[in-house]
Amino acid sequence: MTPRRSLLALPALCALRPAQAQTAWPAARPIEIFVGFSAGGGVDVMARAVAPFLTNRLPAARFVIVNRPGAGGQLGHEAAASSAPDGYALGATTMPGLVSHPIERPVRYELGNLTWLANLVDDPCALFTRPESALRSMADVVAAARARPETLTYGLTGVGSDDHLTMFRMEAATGTRLVHVPFPGIGQMLPQVFSGQVELAAMNVSEALPFLREGRLRGLGQAAASRWENMPDLATYREQGIDVLGSAARGFVAPGGLPAPIAARLLAAFAEIVADPAFIAEAQRLAMPLRPVLGEAFREQALGMERELRAIWAQRRWTGG
Repeated sequence: MTPRRSLLALPALCALRPAQAQTAWPAARPIEIFVGFSAGGGVDVMARAVAPFLTNRLPAARFVIVNRPGAGGQLGHEAAASSAPDGYALGATTMPGLVSHPIERPVRYELGNLTWLANLVDDPCALFTRPESALRSMADVVAAARARPETLTYGLTGVGSDDHLTMFRMEAATGTRLVHVPFPGIGQMLPQVFSGQVELAAMNVSEALPFLREGRLRGLGQAAASRWENMPDLATYREQGIDVLGSAARGFVAPGGLPAPIAARLLAAFAEIVADPAFIAEAQRLAMPLRPVLGEAFREQALGMERELRAIWAQRRWTGG
């Protein structure tokens, strides 16, 4: 091509580029969903369940789950938050971890700067014991804890986790103090509970459901506003006179500065998904307790939790045990 012909072609090429840029997302490359936990955990299950429904609502989109386990989910949260705000990176989140980590230690994100898309799951915390235990209710737990201060043991996974913080709330509400025994996972914790080496297991209801159905655990109470439909016989803490709520909230964020048109399309997709009977049925099959919170309401939920946790931290630092 001669220089003159090259110059004549230049305006036409420039005119094409804006149109190509506008239509590229989400087809240019796969959209990564960062999960800060290993495959098979609650956050991972949620992300894998949602991905096909997102694909159905975003033509040409392809989703890839990227597991970045470590630091109680912090590595996955940071990977998502530090990605380019171009719509090709999402973070599958869990709270309180997303909120509590910046209170405990330095992290590479700020809550207020994230793009808040949707919380989907609200998995209540609950307390369980082995069937042979003499403890049969939350009243029994409180009585035992008062009779034997700092002796009654409870196991859980994750310092500063939803289960840990819910136990802090329960202790504050009842004037008791139990002994926290941390484990890296429920696979390490439950044998100690089954054998009676650890008296109580603080777990999310979805995690405990199969063991409850098998008769290997007995439920003592769930820290939910109402009984989960899959555990209708397990009374809430409030029903037993303990005004405490606690859960693992799981959802999706994107890096801060996400272009408004992309954010709007993602938010619309999530709004359709949470109303889709097929998704609701899939969540039921996977024992995912749903509580959708979208967009700005999700952001306000997180910032409200941050205020509460900072107040708890000022009174009692959960990293101290």
